[in-house]
Amino acid sequence: MGNHDPALLREHLGDFFRNLRDGLGGNPLPYAWVPEWHKTNHGLHAHFAVGKYIKRRLIDEAWGHGYIGIKLIGDLPVGAGALSEARIAATYLSKYVAKTFADPVARDLGLHRYDVAQGFQPERIGLTGTSAQAVVDEASELMGGDPFTRWSSSENPDWQGAPAIWAQWGR
Repeated sequence: MGNHDPALLREHLGDFFRNLRDGLGGNPLPYAWVPEWHKTNHGLHAHFAVGKYIKRRLIDEAWGHGYIGIKLIGDLPVGAGALSEARIAATYLSKYVAKTFADPVARDLGLHRYDVAQGFQPERIGLTGTSAQAVVDEASELMGGDPFTRWSSSENPDWQGAPAIWAQWGR
């Protein structure tokens, strides 16, 4: 039972986001989503974030493939703006991105660990340094502080890919 096909999940999500955008009037809709394998053998599900309130009825109509759970990302500090809201949404989604780095069963090699709406891809910024720490330090300067969390392939003895570092700033 459930969907065990990563390509089919992506096809369903493409349809979902087009339907959702149409249901909201057809204007561009920024979103980000992350796939996750269920702990049991149920298959795949997806977590997504959008920057506005959407009625549950519209989400149900746009999806049409079963269960939907909704979580309002709250606990924003007083006076929080769009950047703070985006960081909280990114924090929520990034925990699911991070789960797939070290788990060889959960990784779908050759597929993205997350995706965003067309036209809303983040700007790519190239950083270089003489060491991994030098690059993290340069990124920390750009981000205005040290990473909140960090993952390194060098700390994972079972890692079989190229050396990699992942870091997350903000809360």
